[in-house]
Amino acid sequence: MSEVYKDETGAWPTAREGSERAVTLSLDSGEYDIDEALSELAALCDTAGAEVLAQAVQKRERPDKGSFAGAGKLEERKELCESLEAELLVVDGELSGAQLRNIEDATDVRVIDRTTLILDIFARAAKSAEGKLQVELAQLAYRLPRLAGSRRELSRLGGGIGTRGPGESKLESDRRYIRSRMAALKARLELLEARRGETRRSREKRGVPVVALAGYTNVGKSSLLNALTGADATVENKLFATLDPTARRLSVGDLQNLILVDTVGFVSRLPHSLVEAFKSTLEEIKYADLILLVADAASPSRESQLKVARETLSSLGCADIPTITVYNKRDLAPSEPLPALAVSAKTGEGLDKLKAAISAALSERVVRCELRLPFEKAGLAALLRERGNVLKEEYKADGLYITATVERALYPRFEEYLLDRGSAEEQE
Repeated sequence: MSEVYKDETGAWPTAREGSERAVTLSLDSGEYDIDEALSELAALCDTAGAEVLAQAVQKRERPDKGSFAGAGKLEERKELCESLEAELLVVDGELSGAQLRNIEDATDVRVIDRTTLILDIFARAAKSAEGKLQVELAQLAYRLPRLAGSRRELSRLGGGIGTRGPGESKLESDRRYIRSRMAALKARLELLEARRGETRRSREKRGVPVVALAGYTNVGKSSLLNALTGADATVENKLFATLDPTARRLSVGDLQNLILVDTVGFVSRLPHSLVEAFKSTLEEIKYADLILLVADAASPSRESQLKVARETLSSLGCADIPTITVYNKRDLAPSEPLPALAVSAKTGEGLDKLKAAISAALSERVVRCELRLPFEKAGLAALLRERGNVLKEEYKADGLYITATVERALYPRFEEYLLDRGSAEEQE
């Protein structure tokens, strides 16, 4: 079955200027919704700069070991690519080196698989040094086992200093180089991870709660971060616009110091090499006190996207962290009832309710108290202003009177200065 897009005159589609003409090839095994898979693959291609002119779908229980779709079907795809003058065939699956070579031989066009497509998008989106290192590591991890099947990596002998015997094959030298480069990348990433760990431990020591934004790619997590904190994180209407975690301060309710962290978006069948390479970044979610699981209120696939996000969070060991489901882009689905908290980062609708929900979810972390601090203990007042939320303060003849909320872990340092010890103890 092939679904080919033509314009109203029956002519073949014309690709956007500067984009590659692409045909996609998918297998419908019944394992997942094929319409959603096709839509996602087209969005991935668009993000990578390819115009999808046709989507070819074949019903098949499992991929063919040698050619993914079978030799006969590949001949049909070759004709389709020739008719459309396609430059690229994108396969909606993960190919072995042999499959990649066989498909290219059969179709005479350049072939990439879904994982390579996602890796390419990540490579374009990476801005920070750490993000670039993580992407390169993922690319090398994916490339290593496929060297033997790649047409461009045929073994050819080479001699010289540092080789064994009469010479070392090009394949062996490529493998050795990749393993060496991967080891160097891992070492550099471990240093960056250690620095992030120090920052995280500093937050924990200070008792600052962390709230992580998580969810499918392009659901508006960065927009929500900006709307809540006044930040200026990068916002683009495309997949994986943000790879690097962004942390900003936020005050809600009785919580004066709160860290809101934006993380990389998820996608169905997220490549294993990417999960491994970005594990240290993704684990920022693992150390959160609360997760805001963001969905796109206007997307017809929002429930399946939420399922993917929950499965990814579970695989990261985050299943037990308290979670609030937030439906963003409420302004694009105004008439549809939604089953959970609905907001719009664009218009600000529902943001006050979201802040209240965050405050309620983390309320057990703080204690409200009324204190009288002797003047010689003014340093404690400074600590309250830094680590707590001072609601009222007044200087009197016998000291500084303060009404504040304080983190539960810090509360014992103020107990002896309580005006109403019984009221505060009731909150324990």
